Amino acid sequence: MQLLRGTKDILPDEIILWQYIEKTAAKIMKLANYHEIRTPIIESTSLFKRSIGNGTDIVNKEMYNFIDQNSREITLRPEGTASVARAFINSKLYKNNTTKRLWYLGPMFRYERPQQGRQRQFHQLGIECIGSLNPIADAEVIRIAHKLLDELECSDYIMEINSIGHLRERNKYKQSFIEYLEPYIKDLDNNSRNKLYTNPLKILDSKNTKTQEIIHNGPCLYDYLETPSKKHFEKVCEYLEFLNIKYNINKQLVRGLDYYNYTAFEIKTNSLGTQDTICGGGRYDSLIEDLGGPNIPSVGWAIGIERLLITIKNELEKKIEKNKPLVYLAVDGQNTEKEILNIIQILEKKNISYNLDLDNNSLQKQLKKADKQGAKACVILRDYEVKNNCITLKQLSTSEQKQFSTLNLDDLIQTLENISSKL
Repeated sequence: MQLLRGTKDILPDEIILWQYIEKTAAKIMKLANYHEIRTPIIESTSLFKRSIGNGTDIVNKEMYNFIDQNSREITLRPEGTASVARAFINSKLYKNNTTKRLWYLGPMFRYERPQQGRQRQFHQLGIECIGSLNPIADAEVIRIAHKLLDELECSDYIMEINSIGHLRERNKYKQSFIEYLEPYIKDLDNNSRNKLYTNPLKILDSKNTKTQEIIHNGPCLYDYLETPSKKHFEKVCEYLEFLNIKYNINKQLVRGLDYYNYTAFEIKTNSLGTQDTICGGGRYDSLIEDLGGPNIPSVGWAIGIERLLITIKNELEKKIEKNKPLVYLAVDGQNTEKEILNIIQILEKKNISYNLDLDNNSLQKQLKKADKQGAKACVILRDYEVKNNCITLKQLSTSEQKQFSTLNLDDLIQTLENISSKL
């Protein structure tokens, strides 16, 4: 049996990097008063059609849809924000009228051509700040993304930011943009040609050189923004400058989801090739109302864990030691089982990590395995030790051996704790 294309096993040697990212994220989120939320990986298809937009590639080409046994249209979630918004409405988290700060981490699913940093099952870490129109909320969520990347020693990145305005402003721009592009329709790349009337803003994101040359002389979205949109954007930029967060204004930057308005931003790295965005987000003030909830503004972002790992893996591997047992339990003999099980329970109570040999190897082979696994000490239990009510402890770095009475294991535990404290 083979893996499905676009999926990947996360093996023990790599999972410690994932756990480090999760632990770092949880620490930062706790400091900033963000609370974790976990939503189902399956949702009604209509949730994503209403939120992401029927004209987007995600809805038209990339969603994993199926009909369940009750004839309901179900989708594996392609992103996290819509699910969080749905949970916010269902659970009436708006009742006490306070800003809600939520974060999530989990698998998402999109049917795309698999490539580096882009799998069909991928994972996103995201935050949603729900309830504030203040531009400082935009700056704050961006600051948290930068803090996380800095803590993870991801330094090779740049942030691009833009204002995509309000829906009314975008609609005016779209009309002018379509009218400008129509005479050039034969010169556009196929993908842009197909988006001209369904999702023209995504043409701005085209990687085709000829298309970009055409766009360069066309109308600019920023020129269609009204005073409130411009003032909001200027304030966000002002706060970012105060925070010493470097950014580039990219007036062609748009996000691939219809629910965004005002602030849109992406954090990009030079180490990923064409799939260079590791974090993307922005403001979405109408989404919750569009899904049947109250009119509540929001802003957030999501980081792709697989892409992030490609960027920081080498640095993390230098920083994080693989899980190594402090003590290796080597047993040899017919009457050792009950005694070693008793020792294990004592070690667990004292939070001392261990590895019990279960392979019935000779004592010499067990000692070699203990050294290979990076254990600092080896507890040796043979019929001799059982008969004499003792345990032999061998420190692997010095080969020094010492025996301890099994009638009182305090001295053994104290010795192991002393070894642990020196690590």
